[in-house]
Amino acid sequence: MSVPPKITFTTFHNIINNELANTATTRHAICPSNEEPLGEVPVSAKGDVDRADERADYLNKFADAIEANNDELTELLGKEVGKPPQAAGFELSLVIGLARETPKLRLKEEKPIDDADRTAIVRYVPLGVGVGIVPWNFPLTLGIGKLLPALLAGNTFIWKPSPYSPYTALKLAELGAKVFPPGVFQALSGDESLGPLLTAHPDVAKISFTGSVETGKKVMSACAGTLKRVTLELGGNDAAIVCDDVDIDSVAFLSFVHCGQICMNIKRIFVHENIYDQFLAAMVATTKQFKTGDHNDPEAFFCPIQNRMQYEKLQKFYSQIGEEGWKTALGGEPGPKEGKGFYMPPTIIDNPPDDSSIVVDEPFGPIVPVLKWTDDADVIKRANASKLGLGASVWSKDVAHAQRLAEQLQAGSIWVNTHFELAPNVPFGGHKESGLGMDWGEVGLKGWCNPQAYWVKHSS
Repeated sequence: MSVPPKITFTTFHNIINNELANTATTRHAICPSNEEPLGEVPVSAKGDVDRADERADYLNKFADAIEANNDELTELLGKEVGKPPQAAGFELSLVIGLARETPKLRLKEEKPIDDADRTAIVRYVPLGVGVGIVPWNFPLTLGIGKLLPALLAGNTFIWKPSPYSPYTALKLAELGAKVFPPGVFQALSGDESLGPLLTAHPDVAKISFTGSVETGKKVMSACAGTLKRVTLELGGNDAAIVCDDVDIDSVAFLSFVHCGQICMNIKRIFVHENIYDQFLAAMVATTKQFKTGDHNDPEAFFCPIQNRMQYEKLQKFYSQIGEEGWKTALGGEPGPKEGKGFYMPPTIIDNPPDDSSIVVDEPFGPIVPVLKWTDDADVIKRANASKLGLGASVWSKDVAHAQRLAEQLQAGSIWVNTHFELAPNVPFGGHKESGLGMDWGEVGLKGWCNPQAYWVKHSS
């Protein structure tokens, strides 16, 4: 039995045709826990994009390689994203789950017509070169959820990590270079100028992008010139509807996990007025128990905001608390920044107006509104009022009632008595402005193919 490869985690390169490739210019990202610079990474230009092409498929060996380097990847992920050890370990468990389960998926040919005279087959043909443009918040999970189906479907893949979190992606591609034939899996690090080079490149057949709605619209527009296939997983403003027969501590956890920096966090909590005060008090008490710490703190739950750009956006967002007169049940506007690290106070807003920005917009940080509701039809209308439709959940001991409510929610993923539940064989993606198409599962696998109608006449 072959030994899975190990690599060093101190230097970083592009991976092109299974070789470590440097560029004339380099850059570095910042550790959000202490604002210290991380290692130098490449800044790719047009010539680097042109070199990235080819294919193969040894996904189980790749999963072995990830597991063999699990500890180093976990530590590096904590540094670049700011995740405490438990949170970084959780992401690596998702990655390994995807790496083990995705290869089990299969695309089956369908035969809508099959008689003595003729056969009609629907089959799925790989697109060619696929590109994954991956965000900074869950950089490994969201990237590998694009990579593995693309390769399994028979494509080659170029991984473009966020400039804020390029390190683990480059190391994953370095591992891939020891497993896959040349050109199958490549990674290009760069600044904000790299994405447009990929979306415009004539040899790229598909872009799978995860990020903001605003940038997603730009990606879709850029791909229109060459009619590239596009999958977009964009922002979320997930609603949770809590009925009056439950009191659930896990709602607080699912609002604040990774400091609210997940598209599928609960972003709006609608609580029935009969238990509103009780629920709010319990949520505040639960949230106060969560410790804040950096990527080295094994007891930390709240972590720093991943980058200065997002930290400054949140500073402006929090300033509305005083400007708009929002009532806080916990937290509030941060004082002057002290020490190192991009930390924001966990904040719960008590029953703000439905038209306030804390309800309408996605803050992408540790701040969440709790709102009262009374009538089923009214709360469904309010939950669906958002332009976004990534996920939504209903919480009740009466599961049948909760299901009736959940099935009226306009979102790509709906849950009853849970939220942010995912599996490698179940697709996820958004409705409305939360995206186009889905990743993961058979649906995601088909997204890396062109469906083809194939007719055979048995007699002339």
